[in-house]
Amino acid sequence: MSVTVKKARTAKAGPAGSRSASEEPIELPDGMWERIRTKAHELWEARGREDGNALQDWLDAEDIVMEEIHEARE
Repeated sequence: MSVTVKKARTAKAGPAGSRSASEEPIELPDGMWERIRTKAHELWEARGREDGNALQDWLDAEDIVMEEIHEARE
């Protein structure tokens, strides 16, 4: 399963070539993308490998992985 995630724009762009800080890509620690990808794949399989929900699986996987990290730090 291949997942492509595109960040949605939340505000109108400023002058050509300018970006606000919120539009900069987020750098994640090494291995984070792989953990999210693996979890998204697990969610897809748990749902019976049904197509059409890749973005939701990815977003759910992000939430799960971030919660796991948060819990590990406590």
